[in-house]
Amino acid sequence: MTVEPSAGPAYQRIAESLRQTVLRSPDAEVRLPTEAELAQQYGVSRQTVRRAYQELVADGLVTRTPGRGSFAARDGSQYLRRFGTVEDLMSLSVDTEMEVLAPLARRIDIEAAGRLGLSSDAVTTVSFRRLHLGVPFCVTDVFLPPDVGSLIADAPEVQRGARSSRTIIGLLDPLLPDPIGGADQTITVALADTRVADAAECDTGEPMLRIDRMYRTVGGDAVELAVSRFVTSLYSYRSSLRRGRT
Repeated sequence: MTVEPSAGPAYQRIAESLRQTVLRSPDAEVRLPTEAELAQQYGVSRQTVRRAYQELVADGLVTRTPGRGSFAARDGSQYLRRFGTVEDLMSLSVDTEMEVLAPLARRIDIEAAGRLGLSSDAVTTVSFRRLHLGVPFCVTDVFLPPDVGSLIADAPEVQRGARSSRTIIGLLDPLLPDPIGGADQTITVALADTRVADAAECDTGEPMLRIDRMYRTVGGDAVELAVSRFVTSLYSYRSSLRRGRT
């Protein structure tokens, strides 16, 4: 198989394919293909494959030992994923599962309504936890404008107890008049209350990484506020900063 030039840099495509292999594998030390094998499979140079492996080594997902080969470098206890685009967030379901704790419902929430810029205090909410290899590592409360929530009201993925390989924003995006254009993100620390601790299977009062994401359409309308709390011993968050072109 060859990598299409229009599909983005070949090394990124190869790195993402290998990343999914590592994250989906129940074998903590799965052996990965050689540079020569991947170069032949994708129709690229070994240097391109080497750059793909460098991405995974930098992410802590792969170790490389001369004479032995390339291996997954995870023990299954920690979930790490790189986010660079909204598409990355929508495809979180590639290797995690969403389990609904509180189904989609309408309620009054002054704070969330204010952050969404609504004219009333009513919002539509859904709460779920996310699991990787069956282990919960994140609890999320999603707040939607009522008209946006109505778009997925009958979706089986947002009913109580539902488990699926989906994301809320991924369900919404194809149904919105305007597509998602981006997300603003805030990262803080929060202590786990009883509800979150029970769902995340951690201790009440345990410090958690809190990430608030506000998704907006290309027209600038706020369509989803997601407030997530992550178990720090099970989750790593990494971002890359690059010098801008002048």
